[in-house]
Amino acid sequence: MRVEIDVEKSLGAFRLKAAFSSDAAVTALFGRSGCGKSTVLNLVAGLLRPDRGRIAVGGRVLYGGGVALRAEDRRVGYVFQEGLLLPHLSVRQNLTYGRFFTPAAERWAEFDRIVALLDLAQLLERRPQRLSGGEKQRVAIGRALLASPRLLLMDEPLASLDAGRRGEILYYIERLRDEVGVPILYVSHEIEEVVRLAGRLVLLSEGVVAAEGPVEDLMSRIELRRLIGRYEGGAVLEVKVEAQDLASGLARLSFAGGELLAPDVDALVGERLRVRVRARDVSIALERPKDISVLNCFKGTIAEIGAERGASLDLRVDVAGTTLLARITRHSAERLRLAPGKEVWALVKAVSLDRHSVGYA
Repeated sequence: MRVEIDVEKSLGAFRLKAAFSSDAAVTALFGRSGCGKSTVLNLVAGLLRPDRGRIAVGGRVLYGGGVALRAEDRRVGYVFQEGLLLPHLSVRQNLTYGRFFTPAAERWAEFDRIVALLDLAQLLERRPQRLSGGEKQRVAIGRALLASPRLLLMDEPLASLDAGRRGEILYYIERLRDEVGVPILYVSHEIEEVVRLAGRLVLLSEGVVAAEGPVEDLMSRIELRRLIGRYEGGAVLEVKVEAQDLASGLARLSFAGGELLAPDVDALVGERLRVRVRARDVSIALERPKDISVLNCFKGTIAEIGAERGASLDLRVDVAGTTLLARITRHSAERLRLAPGKEVWALVKAVSLDRHSVGYA
């Protein structure tokens, strides 16, 4: 279902002018705090009114051309940073609360199916005070879905959770993405979440769309490192699980440029995954090293060298049509006489591909 957004909005000194469209199951809005991510969601939800623009979901216009649907008529679900559950109601009552605002003829979400999808059966009679942070967010997601939305908005739904709870909720959002079929606009400041969940990425900077496109493409563009974040930036690979070696705990993952070994991959043979290889975890050699602990060595050609100043720089390495990014010191680049077109070996430690780097495609 296509989501089309072309809006302008002034809020004091801040001005938003954002235009993009997407057919992806999950479209991520990413950027620094204050860049306009949440403002876009609030405009789509009808909580704010654009100064000018058009918003449409699946060809149904929510705003523009003389149309300005009320928030309650837009069929848009919203999940906030905090669950915002009604404290005097049980989980069951919180879940069904949103259904009261949806005409019976337009309800598609089945209570039992959503409860099973989010593993809520054991929580139905509890009050919110007896739920963990992760459980509250699962209930909030279920409540939004049971209103039978045509679009789901998620505004940093994992921001208030610790690392363990974030991983738990990411798993449920992946299931939601793959099994329910409701498009999601997902706001986050964590690139890990974006890489695991999103098919399309919209980078916002100071109220405008700086770039948009498939996650794999944008993550591989050196000039966007300043917006994505140098520390967590890197290439994203679509891979297939070819084998699981239970003795060593390593999975063999195939991609267009070869095979990658990664530890503790919780997936079955044949399943497709997405792996983020951080630029800071890639080293460069002029010859294939011998007697080395690094398990992943790929022959490639330098396609681009970043123009940034400072002690370090980024390289884009083409490995049989697949892009890897490497971050090395400027001193090393000069010592190895690296230049576009030069053949090199890109080295990736298997242990750098931890559980935060691997998710379902």
